[in-house]
This record gives sequence, structure tokens and C-alpha cells, in this order.
Amino acid sequence: MKHANYKANLSVLRQAPEQDLQNEFVLSGIIDKFAMQFELSWKLLRKTLEYEGRLDAATGSPRGIIKAAYDAYDFIGEGIWLRMLDDRNAAEHVYDAMLARRLADDIIGSYIATFDDLLANLERLYPAELLETF
Repeated sequence: MKHANYKANLSVLRQAPEQDLQNEFVLSGIIDKFAMQFELSWKLLRKTLEYEGRLDAATGSPRGIIKAAYDAYDFIGEGIWLRMLDDRNAAEHVYDAMLARRLADDIIGSYIATFDDLLANLERLYPAELLETF
């Protein structure tokens, strides 16, 4: 279930600020966890949009789902989600240590909070039993 996986992965990603950010292996792990969290996010949003009967949930693209979620939910900040999408796409090609550090700083500085906000709002809107089916 995407909701359970979302919560479990986010729990690990929340540990990022406590890690040795000078270690390239650690940075790589944080970036990988971020990429996984982003994947779980847009797929969870797709499930909620499908539940709501939104036809735009049928799109197969993360960008389309983000735009549909922005339209459907007042707690989705389109700008930050599109930045996260761009960073997720760029993360596959991060070979430079300074770029990796910048991405890790963004993950720690704002992206984890955005993932937390999504979780809190979905848990506010939908009963736990329903979320567990997503």
C-alpha cells in the first residue's frame, strides 16, 4: 500500500538532518530516499484523485498528477512540487559533490516538510482505513 510505504520511507528520510552531510555516500543515500519519497508522493496523490473521481488522475505523468492535485487540494503548493519533480529528475544525474550537497540542503530545508505536510493533510481528509487501501 502506497500510504504505508510513504510513511515508512518518510520516517527514514526525516533522519537526514542528523547525518554526516560531508560524506558523499550519505548524501547519495539522502538523495535516493528523496527520489523514492517523491515517487511514492505522486502515486499516492494519483490514488486520492482517483478516489475523488477526478478524470485528470488518469494521466500517467508526475507533472500531470501534481497539476491535478494542485487544482483539487488547497494544500498542494504547485511551485515546490514542480521544483521537487525537477530535482528528482536531476538527481539521477548528480555526479558533482556540490550539486549533491545543494540538493541535500533543499531536501532537508524544505522538501521533508512538504512531504510531512502532504501526509498530515491526507490523514486529516481521509480516514486511516481508507488511506490504507491506497
